[in-house]
Amino acid sequence: MSRDIVSELRTAARERNRTRPHGPALPHVGELTSPSGLPLRLYRPAEGPRPLVVFLHGGGWVQCDLDTHDRTCRKLAQECDVDVLAVDYRLAPEHPYPAAIDDAVEVIRWARPTAVAGDSSGGYLATMACLRLRDEGCPLPAVQILVCPNTDLTLSEPSISEKGTGFDLDADELAWFVAQWTPDPARRRAASPLRHADLTRLPTALVVTAEHDALRDEGDAYARRLAEAGVRVRHRREPDLPHGFIQSSTPATSAAHERLFTDIRELIPR
Repeated sequence: MSRDIVSELRTAARERNRTRPHGPALPHVGELTSPSGLPLRLYRPAEGPRPLVVFLHGGGWVQCDLDTHDRTCRKLAQECDVDVLAVDYRLAPEHPYPAAIDDAVEVIRWARPTAVAGDSSGGYLATMACLRLRDEGCPLPAVQILVCPNTDLTLSEPSISEKGTGFDLDADELAWFVAQWTPDPARRRAASPLRHADLTRLPTALVVTAEHDALRDEGDAYARRLAEAGVRVRHRREPDLPHGFIQSSTPATSAAHERLFTDIRELIPR
């Protein structure tokens, strides 16, 4: 795939971010690195101990970074009274599957967070990190927070076609992102959380999907499968909203943000 397309997408993501409102001022925002050298950013809403949330940004595994999701992390920290550790994981196509999962697992093992959160492809990384940590017998976060997550790289759920044109995330664009992350189609089913044979013994899950999102049905289906596997799940489909609403700032998305923050405050142990 042309390197120019990837560069243009990343530039466009940065430009969109410049047009968005800034997040709230916090008393501490600092740059860190993981043991392997991954850039991290820590957001603290006040002094003193509080739960830690590791945050994995969306962007189709190809674009976005610490700056594009800075406002979201600031709001999460302030509204939920948590510390937030954002991860600048490696991006595809330079670093395809499973590189970003490796990065997420490394940071969770090192930071021992109370929760792991992510939007879109970041939600996918959160699910895959939890599955690997469980399978390896490692400590798990208490909560996984998944907002409009990718869970099915086979792109076979009905909303892909139903909502894949004319909304925030087009089906053709989605297929391109998946191809950058998992170039070998034969690996995509095994790399899909929704298709995993065993979803037992995973953290409590908050799964929020959106009515006008091509990923809606796979997120809804993942919430159902988690519940069937005995995992505690809180699931909500936000009406009339598209994919990516967590990054938006309108009256409708602001109300959805407040519902999300309420859920997080109620689910995260103190």
